[in-house]
Amino acid sequence: MGLKPDHWIRKMAHDHGMIEPFVERQVREGVISYGLSSYGYDMRVANTFKIFTNVYSAVVDPKNFSPQSFVDVETDVCIVPPNSFALARSVEYFRIPRNVLTLCVGKSTYARTGIITNVTPFEPGWEGYVTLEISNTTPLPAKIYANEGIAQVVFFEGDEECEVSYADRKGKYQGQTGVTPPKL
Repeated sequence: MGLKPDHWIRKMAHDHGMIEPFVERQVREGVISYGLSSYGYDMRVANTFKIFTNVYSAVVDPKNFSPQSFVDVETDVCIVPPNSFALARSVEYFRIPRNVLTLCVGKSTYARTGIITNVTPFEPGWEGYVTLEISNTTPLPAKIYANEGIAQVVFFEGDEECEVSYADRKGKYQGQTGVTPPKL
């Protein structure tokens, strides 16, 4: 299994629709960078957010998630409250081949301000918009800029296809289209 460079990512995006929309080069001027990089792809965050709140004193339970735990916001600049977090989705739709696994890490620009972006690996055969968890670890409100870079996806190609893919298992997050809270 090996890390895949930019020309492989470009080919997979064009030939197999692995990333849509696909930005051919890294866009940097005046924005938090996004697009194709040397060994990955910097995805963007869309303008739809679920900001967590304790207004209703709901308990966050991954087995029985309450919609009262968040407030839906559509905005170009999301303010994440201190020591809180928001869920969001990627601008890009991903289709991961059966012989590919991705890891995703937050952008250093946000990390240097106490903003942590958590995303689980994209498994072989998974497709959909990515649900992002954006944590504000600071005691101050934090800005998240929609349609700009939020995290880098790194692609690893296996020597052969997996025996059972995420799609074969009918994974519960397959084909997700919006910000998707936890499911059991």
